[in-house]
Amino acid sequence: MLWRRIQRYERRGCYALLAALALSAGPAAADTLQDALVKAYQSNPQLNASRAQQRATDEGVPQALAGYRPQIIASLSAGLQSVRNILPDNSLQTASLKPWQIGVTVNQVLFNGFKTANSVRVAEFQVQSGREALRNTGQGVLLDAVTAYMNVIANQALVETQRANMAFLQETLGIARKRLAAGDVTPTDTAQAEARLSRGRADLNAAEVALQVSRALYEQVIGERPATLSPAQTVDRFIPGTREEVIARSVRENPAVLAATYDVDVATTSISVAESSLLPQLSVQGNVNRQADSDPFLSVKRADQASVTGNLTVPIYDGGTAASQTRQAKELATQSRLVLEQVRNQTQTAAVSAFVTNEGAKIAVAAAQSEVEAAGVALAGVRREAQAGQRTTLDVLNSQQDLIAARARLIGAQRDRIIASYTLLSAVGRLDVRTLGLNTPDYLPEVHYQQVRDAWHGIRTPSGQ
Repeated sequence: MLWRRIQRYERRGCYALLAALALSAGPAAADTLQDALVKAYQSNPQLNASRAQQRATDEGVPQALAGYRPQIIASLSAGLQSVRNILPDNSLQTASLKPWQIGVTVNQVLFNGFKTANSVRVAEFQVQSGREALRNTGQGVLLDAVTAYMNVIANQALVETQRANMAFLQETLGIARKRLAAGDVTPTDTAQAEARLSRGRADLNAAEVALQVSRALYEQVIGERPATLSPAQTVDRFIPGTREEVIARSVRENPAVLAATYDVDVATTSISVAESSLLPQLSVQGNVNRQADSDPFLSVKRADQASVTGNLTVPIYDGGTAASQTRQAKELATQSRLVLEQVRNQTQTAAVSAFVTNEGAKIAVAAAQSEVEAAGVALAGVRREAQAGQRTTLDVLNSQQDLIAARARLIGAQRDRIIASYTLLSAVGRLDVRTLGLNTPDYLPEVHYQQVRDAWHGIRTPSGQ
């Protein structure tokens, strides 16, 4: 019987109930939480979109580096020209021309107020910030996958629990009807059993609806419908043991904090970019061109020209635009520092919350385990007493209801315990492929960065698009 199997598993460990019920309806081979995390890491649309966004952010560095490189422009013009001149002696002079001109212009910036150098620094800080934001997104997706996985297991366990409850209530109703026919009980006992059976059907239906919803969410996060899922374990071995260490690691290693730190660097360096507009600009320009048929009245039909020109511009007054942009950049830098402080506070609060939740989940599991064992003993005793005529059918039904409620709380506590451990691991910035040892290559954003950083030309991405 399912109840005996559940009781046997309960005596073996605090996660036995989820294990027994999750595997009771399926074959021995089952997907693990590790398998689900690998699938989510590889195929989750939100995570892949963030990776594409980071690759786009990488392109900001070669765009900034382009400021060091020459700009080359080729030009070509051609057309038809008709000339009609009236000379002083009233004679008419006409000509039909086909003028054309071809040329190449090379412009090289020599000094632009350190704008290029600071723009490169800004772009590189943006890349670093983007990497941390990507890591934060990855942690969120993996945590969502853990939650979806555990919700399916827990809801499946609740469905099996309610089915076993239905079997018990049907058996109790049958016994009540036989005893009513024998005159041992009143019609009230039968009505009470029928009412509890109807409630059991409603509870089973609610559990089945919740299971279908959790399966849909699982498919959304992980990318495929769940098959048979095996029970999961906590990740306590990766978590710091004390509250103080959790706080210290979260402030030091949480990707949200690191991303905000790089955002401060971006905003601070942007001040120098804005100030560059107030400094002199120096460039050199080379030009080579050839033109023909430009003047019908000159004996020269073709002219070649080459020139090299140095240009120095010193801004004197631009209406206050550059000064305003500099002040604006300084205010944005102040804002970024305040945001960093806010993120640190939020991260510290989240870390403390995750730590106490994880510790509380341990107590909740132990308490729920004890409650289930005690409720099981109480139900067995009430049934024996009812058979001896010392208890009513309602006493049996109430005791059964207490046991089912206790089992539901145990299932919820076991689910919350595992999710809480992963949440705490995320709070300290360690919920990733390497820490968990997932069987999948780690996505390394620096690979794409190195592929495009020094690219001088080409419109295809490294992936061939």
